[in-house]
Amino acid sequence: MTNAAEDAYDALRSAILSGAIGPRERLGEVELSRQFGVSRTPIREALRRLTAEGLVVFQPNRGARVAEWSLADLQEIYEIRARLESYGAALAAKRIDADCLPKLSLLCDQMEERAQRMSSQDLDQIATLNAELHGLVIGAAASPRLTSLLSSVVEVPLIVRAFRLYEPDALARSMAHHRDLVAALRARDAEWASSTMRAHVLAARTVLLDAMVDRPDL
Repeated sequence: MTNAAEDAYDALRSAILSGAIGPRERLGEVELSRQFGVSRTPIREALRRLTAEGLVVFQPNRGARVAEWSLADLQEIYEIRARLESYGAALAAKRIDADCLPKLSLLCDQMEERAQRMSSQDLDQIATLNAELHGLVIGAAASPRLTSLLSSVVEVPLIVRAFRLYEPDALARSMAHHRDLVAALRARDAEWASSTMRAHVLAARTVLLDAMVDRPDL
């Protein structure tokens, strides 16, 4: 892949994850090439990669658009995450480098600090830090195949702004799950790490799906 294509992919992916380009928005090659200052060829390659990752959908005669998810889609996505990430956490408990544990603890500190305030900006920052924590755990599993399988689902919470839907008690439980997960990894207890990650992901699913039922405009 050329540098231009890689840059276009990074820029477009960041715009989708940040919400600068929202769900259902059309992704025209001409407009994007002007916006990012590249030709249509790297834009086309970026869209192809993002389609493979599930962040973009292509519809005949309508072109590319940012993906959106139904309740059924999200139910399935979180079930997949729960199964794969719990397996990843078990692997990580056996394989994690001790140097990674302080980084995970620091991420817990940073998220808990922001959870005390719960402004929209703080909640969006928690989402980013949460994605980093999950990424470190999956990275510690040292399984490229698992990383590849998870690549299209782990960032869905960022796109749907899931942490903005949390009530204080649900957010506190999520933060406690993180602490338990780090403790399990430090103890190198694969079963504990796996069960904690599964509970964490399924609890997040419940928050998101309940909110979407109560607020169908989301």
